[in-house]
Amino acid sequence: MSTRLRRSRSEPDADPVDLAAELDRALPDRDWTVLPPESRVFRFPAPSGALAAMALGDPAHPRVVLVPGATGSKEDFVLLAPLLAEAGYLVESFDLAGQYESASAGAAPGEPFRYDLFVDDVIAFLSIGSSPAHVLGYSFAGIVAEIALAERPDLFASLTLLGAPPQPGQVFRRVRWIGPLSWVITARGIASLMIWGLLSNRNHVPPGRLGLVRHRFDYTVRRSVDEIVGLMKRSPDLRRLLLRSPIPMLVAVGERDLWPTALHRDFANRIGAELRVYPTGHSPCETAPHQLARDMLALFQGRL
Repeated sequence: MSTRLRRSRSEPDADPVDLAAELDRALPDRDWTVLPPESRVFRFPAPSGALAAMALGDPAHPRVVLVPGATGSKEDFVLLAPLLAEAGYLVESFDLAGQYESASAGAAPGEPFRYDLFVDDVIAFLSIGSSPAHVLGYSFAGIVAEIALAERPDLFASLTLLGAPPQPGQVFRRVRWIGPLSWVITARGIASLMIWGLLSNRNHVPPGRLGLVRHRFDYTVRRSVDEIVGLMKRSPDLRRLLLRSPIPMLVAVGERDLWPTALHRDFANRIGAELRVYPTGHSPCETAPHQLARDMLALFQGRL
């Protein structure tokens, strides 16, 4: 992957050209249900049940674990994972309990989905391979990764928070278009609005991506989404702990993310993380994978 900055040959005085951004702009649509070639799929026996997982790259290489968020899956990283693997890393991911191909995993009958369920799964997954590992937490999984770091810092080599909520507590209060209503709408009501937005393609994603989004809801357990939203209405405040952590951290977001960029900037400053903002929405792993991979690799290698 070549993402060096260079000047145009025809315009020697022009601004540097971001090759990673050029590659991202040229990305075609694809069948998002298909994992990258040479991926290895397996079922991981997590505390919550069997989780659908994938791995790409040499098992002897340094490890990167990409954790998707609510309503997501390992397929969210089909463009990002090969870039990291080609750069010399073992890349792994898994569907959260209750989500897509991990729908059979989750809370015991009569019990709710709690933070500790997801945190215990992440800790168990990190513990089965070489550690410390570089970890990415996407959206809700950013909160989960922060808690896991607080409990087991020895398992983390770095932390990337991708579109993660930038404020503790009731995280929806500053979300675009839903914020003012989030105080009075139930968790299930907010989940219903989110699902409606995804299924009706309010984000205007291309057909291949929309196919995966709709296909996953044939499997994802609706209760898990409702209760994850409930968890996000009471997110723990770990900012001081993150600031004290010695591992390098990156806050990576799209300029049209759910939360305003100013909040992400303040959050990054409060935890001592680097901030990178991409010309996209809530899903840079899907729409700006070359730029995200470039910055994650710089984080891993102490160049950010």
